[in-house]
Amino acid sequence: MAHIEDRWYKTVVVDDRNVQVPKATHGKGMRYRVRYIGPDGRERSESFPDRRKRDASAFLAQVQADILKGTYVDPDAGRVTFRKYADEWLAAASCDESTRERLERQFRLHVYPVFGDRPIAAVQPNTIRAWAKQLQDSGMAASYRRNLFNDVSMILNAAVDDRKVISNPCALKTVRAPRYVPAKVVPWSTERLASFRAVMRERYRIAVDLGAGCGLRQGEIFAVSPDDVDTSRRLLHVDRQIKIVRGTLVFAPPKGGKLREVPLPDAVAARLREHADQVDPVPVTLPWGTPDGEPRTVTVYLSTANGDPLSRPSFNANVWKPAIRAAGVEDTRQNGMHVLRHTYASVLLDAGENIKALSLYLGHADPGFTLRVYTHLLPTSEDRTRRAIDTAFGHGPTAPDGLATA
Repeated sequence: MAHIEDRWYKTVVVDDRNVQVPKATHGKGMRYRVRYIGPDGRERSESFPDRRKRDASAFLAQVQADILKGTYVDPDAGRVTFRKYADEWLAAASCDESTRERLERQFRLHVYPVFGDRPIAAVQPNTIRAWAKQLQDSGMAASYRRNLFNDVSMILNAAVDDRKVISNPCALKTVRAPRYVPAKVVPWSTERLASFRAVMRERYRIAVDLGAGCGLRQGEIFAVSPDDVDTSRRLLHVDRQIKIVRGTLVFAPPKGGKLREVPLPDAVAARLREHADQVDPVPVTLPWGTPDGEPRTVTVYLSTANGDPLSRPSFNANVWKPAIRAAGVEDTRQNGMHVLRHTYASVLLDAGENIKALSLYLGHADPGFTLRVYTHLLPTSEDRTRRAIDTAFGHGPTAPDGLATA
């Protein structure tokens, strides 16, 4: 049974009276030892110094209450270091390899040097506050700091679930996540898109059409195959991407595993045919998912002059950025290849497409995310009113039946 052991004195009966007699361990080490049986059936103990029997009693009462409520956390469990626990969690996580690689790199650079070697139970709210302040003082972008904070919080939430710690310090009221105000995306105008496409090397020009005309991500563009084109239904199947995992190019499912179908405009279909006539699609063999995955061969529209698959770093440095400079566009992160997706989204929203459909075409996790990113591009009610009346009066792009006809 649970009890408190006095390691300094023992009780003996002298003349029918209980008398405390010093033990051989009198005056050595902690005096009171709380002994109890944990939920796993193993005996546990916690020691307290002389004159702290009240604290020992309170500890025992709390332990017994936690065991009854099912919220007991073994004090020894929290002695594992944050680094060891995070590494074990990452090794067992079911995330894709690129996400695992990103988390390992971020923790190695920005988390482990600060509190990686601390027992995970010693990562307290003041630890997180000091770490967040250090990241802020370093000049790191707010978006990146917020991602780091959320990743650390994810590990600590897992530690709570695994009964390593009682609570997640990142979730307490006195700890605030880095505030992040997302920058408004700025799509290209149709004029800029046309001028940029004109200076893009002809071999890679179709990449612009697939990005701005179908809303594909960069890795998805690199992996598009003639087999993905459904001419009868006028759809494009987005079934894979090319990405880098541990320095190796691999085929993988689209981000989030969200296979999808997107409308294939006639203009893009025509340009795909023209491209295939000028540059033969080539078969590319890459491992699936991981560098040691099963090899798969896919015939793709886009490849290097040597017939090799495209990689993001090489394409950005040798194809995209030279075209940006040739078009007179500012060479910034905002004008990276992802701007083609933003342009696709803005065109669809301006044409009246709804957020749910756009989210599906873009392969987003949920329409709420799409709305947060593109809400500033939605036409206002005033815009819709002016457009409707202009169309009715014959000043819109078309003049159907209405006031002008009358």
